[in-house]
Amino acid sequence: MPKRVPPLTQLQIRNAKPKEKAYKLTDGGGLYLEVTTAGGKHWRMKYRRPDGREFKLNFGAFPNLLRHRQLTDMGTAVLLSMLTGRGTAQA
Repeated sequence: MPKRVPPLTQLQIRNAKPKEKAYKLTDGGGLYLEVTTAGGKHWRMKYRRPDGREFKLNFGAFPNLLRHRQLTDMGTAVLLSMLTGRGTAQA
């Protein structure tokens, strides 16, 4: 059973400062915020295909947390439909 990760808050995201190396703040469900060395904050989602290869989806820069969670749900639905061979998911 996967570990439950509490969702990020707006305050945690705003307080994330750049470091010498890029790092991730996990939001659950494969969604995470990557903080770059230049201070950029980008939403990404990591997933693994049935053949074992790992891929990442990029949802853009930080401003809207709720919007990115909705995109993650849509991205998950599309990935599942593609992997099961049923074409694209209806959003």
